[in-house]
Amino acid sequence: MSAVYTTFGLAPATRTGGVLANGDYQVHRDFVDFIVDGRPLLFQLSDLDAVSPLASDVPPAIFAAQARGLLLEANAPLADGRYVIYGCPECEGIECGAVTAVIEKAPDGDDYIWRDFAWQTDTRADLDLNGYHGIGPYRFRGAEYRDALRRLIEDAGAGGAPGRRRVLLIGARVAVLAKLAAALRAIGIGAEITDGAAGVPPDELRTYGAVAFGRAVGQRERSAVRAAFTDAGVEVAYVDGLAPVIPLLVAQIEQSLDAGTDGDHPVRRRLTALVAADGEARVEVTSTCRVRLIAYRLDRLYRTHTQEIFDGVLTPGHHRIALDAKAVRGESFVVARTTDSVRVAAMER
Repeated sequence: MSAVYTTFGLAPATRTGGVLANGDYQVHRDFVDFIVDGRPLLFQLSDLDAVSPLASDVPPAIFAAQARGLLLEANAPLADGRYVIYGCPECEGIECGAVTAVIEKAPDGDDYIWRDFAWQTDTRADLDLNGYHGIGPYRFRGAEYRDALRRLIEDAGAGGAPGRRRVLLIGARVAVLAKLAAALRAIGIGAEITDGAAGVPPDELRTYGAVAFGRAVGQRERSAVRAAFTDAGVEVAYVDGLAPVIPLLVAQIEQSLDAGTDGDHPVRRRLTALVAADGEARVEVTSTCRVRLIAYRLDRLYRTHTQEIFDGVLTPGHHRIALDAKAVRGESFVVARTTDSVRVAAMER
């Protein structure tokens, strides 16, 4: 085994939820990703929709057990000393597929080695058929590796879960708000409907990460809500609903909850920018990944028209994607998605 070392770290990550173009729901998941040589390991798997076993929505005892497994303080859950590095975001079954690797102590010291990465759907991995031959092996310094995982266990025990995943919905169209709340809850984001924040106890206000205003909410009501949160000492994201289109509103709220940092740690994202103007979408991505663009349009009768306008893998950098003129005429909006981020833009005229 090579003595070349690889740095090891941990950082918050997200698998965004949402209402997809076909009406399916995609569950939101917060998790901790592995940072290898300063870069998220998941980013090396360009088209993989997956999360690590260190997910924030599992009980603290299970979270700690997963971290201790990576420290080799428990037997490997799979044959041949293999551990799940990334798994299905919707369930825990290996049948859906998982990225696994052998984790072991170095034979000549106190270091940890991750090797033989593979895509696994059964009890044993077939390295010849499904091995990730361009990833690893990695040798991590023992002290650095243990310190990162043990700090994570301590934080989990102290209740250090990632951010507030609740949204306060304020608007005049109760039917739209009810559908929006149901959609948010279906993807794992809590949502409550109210006509204002006056009289709400500060402790309850602190449970919200965002406030979404309907288009009919006046400036006076908005100012009163902002004042209530300011008086409670709470910083939240404020979302001005672009249109009464549920998938679009869900995407806006997902974007607002992506603060970009978790404490002192920057949250790395694949999709960093979206502009819709002059008949094209301008997209920026930081690593090779699958990007989907969906256009939402309101016609003169306020009926919603949805069209998927792009679904493909983009390389790092800036991209310009032509939009179907029919899909974005009139009042229209574009939503861009990768597995870990979502961006929304109104079509500029």
